[in-house]
Amino acid sequence: MTRPLVVGMGGSLRTPSTSLTALRVAVEGAADAGAGTLVIDLKRLTLPFYTPEHGIPASARRLADTVQAADALLWSSPTYHGSVSGAFKNAVDWLALLADHDPPYLSNKPVGMLTTAGGVQGLQAINAMEFIVRSLRGWAVPLVFAVPRSSRVFDGDGRLTDQAVADQLRGLGAEVTRAALQFRTEGTCDYAQERPSGAVRD
Repeated sequence: MTRPLVVGMGGSLRTPSTSLTALRVAVEGAADAGAGTLVIDLKRLTLPFYTPEHGIPASARRLADTVQAADALLWSSPTYHGSVSGAFKNAVDWLALLADHDPPYLSNKPVGMLTTAGGVQGLQAINAMEFIVRSLRGWAVPLVFAVPRSSRVFDGDGRLTDQAVADQLRGLGAEVTRAALQFRTEGTCDYAQERPSGAVRD
């Protein structure tokens, strides 16, 4: 069996980006658990604002194709004013390009979610991500991780300095990999409330 592909998507437009650092650590955990991995840094992607009225930019097509090829995803956004960043939401909006795929959008893909916050309200961004995952027909991994008061665990260069936080992020990556492997073999994972439509029940 080929290794599952776990794609990390996120970061912010600032330098350094703590949400990008946290994402890379979680992706390391996925790699350690046996996944092939790829990181999509939203700052480097340079996506225009989403609109369905104009032509599809090459960067948006690359994003959609990469997400479509993934067995599972890791999403990371900073917490801005109680939600995800505009750059992150814009990238997600471009996943509308997956509407005509079979299956569409993020069907059968587990999505692990993490965020970094300057204060203590990081779970608000996680909640926003979960609503998005469900609307795109993906499976939100119950294990989530919000890094509060990020200045205490990242240094001035954006490096993660807290080993306990790093271990938890790697654990999230490992859980996403486990779920991806279970979807491959069983068509679901053990935290899903029900099997996807059309799947055979034991």
